[in-house]
Amino acid sequence: MSDEPITVLVADDQQLVRSGFSVMLDGEPGISVVGEAGNGQQAVVMARELRPSIVLMDIRMPIMDGLQASREIIASTSARILVLTTFDADEYVYEALRFGASGFLLKDSPPEQLIGAVRVIARGDALIDPAITRRLITAFARSNTAPVTSTPTFSMLTPRELQVLRQIARGLSNREIARALVVEESTIRTHVTHILMKLGLRDRVQAVVLAYESGLVTPTGE
Repeated sequence: MSDEPITVLVADDQQLVRSGFSVMLDGEPGISVVGEAGNGQQAVVMARELRPSIVLMDIRMPIMDGLQASREIIASTSARILVLTTFDADEYVYEALRFGASGFLLKDSPPEQLIGAVRVIARGDALIDPAITRRLITAFARSNTAPVTSTPTFSMLTPRELQVLRQIARGLSNREIARALVVEESTIRTHVTHILMKLGLRDRVQAVVLAYESGLVTPTGE
């Protein structure tokens, strides 16, 4: 499976942006851009036909926006969605994360960050750009004024798993959590796997959303 190329569909309504991302990614070993879509509707059709590993999805597009396109792609294919965003589009990002996008990245991120994000998501992990994680979760929590403070599913987690979940919700990587808890990174990976399995979550991005929606974590602390 690791020898298979990571196939990418680029969806953006600006041709120069699409071409730039395509050239950047296509030049990387193990990554192949299989198509470019200029609007959400086109992205859905192409994702169903081409079956890419990842769809690089802009939010603001004509005919069908990136949110609706992502919903349809997630429902009908195995493609993972990497949302491209700008600082002024936070409200769209929460919606994308809620229905299963695997992560988001700023549109002006450096090339190495985009390439790294594609590889991370292709491995089955999820990615939240640290540059906007705090902004996102703070605004997200404000938009949920009545969190559920007692979520029965959390009782399935061990105290250590709850501790790891809180760290995930703050945007920490497995390596950073391992350093903070003074354990091996492989131990944290195991905890994360158990957390996702017990809570029935697709990936760590959905774990972040659940932690804030439930009130397990707040933007200002425990």
